[in-house]
Amino acid sequence: MIVWLNGTHGAGKTTTSALVQRLLPDSRVFDAEKVGETLMDIKPGLPETDNFQHWPPWRPLVVETARRVLDYTGGTLVIPMTVLVEQYWREISEGLAEHAIPVRHFVLHADQDTLRARIAGDTVVGPNSSFRLHYLEPYAEAARTWLHAEAEVVDTTHRTPAEAAQLIAEAVKN
Repeated sequence: MIVWLNGTHGAGKTTTSALVQRLLPDSRVFDAEKVGETLMDIKPGLPETDNFQHWPPWRPLVVETARRVLDYTGGTLVIPMTVLVEQYWREISEGLAEHAIPVRHFVLHADQDTLRARIAGDTVVGPNSSFRLHYLEPYAEAARTWLHAEAEVVDTTHRTPAEAAQLIAEAVKN
């Protein structure tokens, strides 16, 4: 099984995924961003883009990597990865379905003021990351048009990552 944690940058996916992993027996965290980093390391580089998710190989490589890891280890993969383009989510979810891999798709949501405050105070990426701020509106648009309808929404506005992780783990176990 895959537990996919979606949501915009600053919603708490990375922190929450590590906590979810500890709560689910036989689970591992797979950061699909590493697939994108591998593509970024190709020399000479692939066609220029502002987001590796736009490269057509990224989506099937995420599916294939997840499938291969699950075939090897079994259990559950917790994948913290923002996917805001509906077509990209379709490619990934349909690819996983073709391999009969069940997916529980969660969106970690927080209101815009909370997200901006978290981004402003981020000590990992750095305060006021222009990259993270850039994705606030695309996230809001995806949330309005398709994303929240495609996932189980966990509002993290007034929840700690541990509380969000507990909700997700309980939902997966039930």
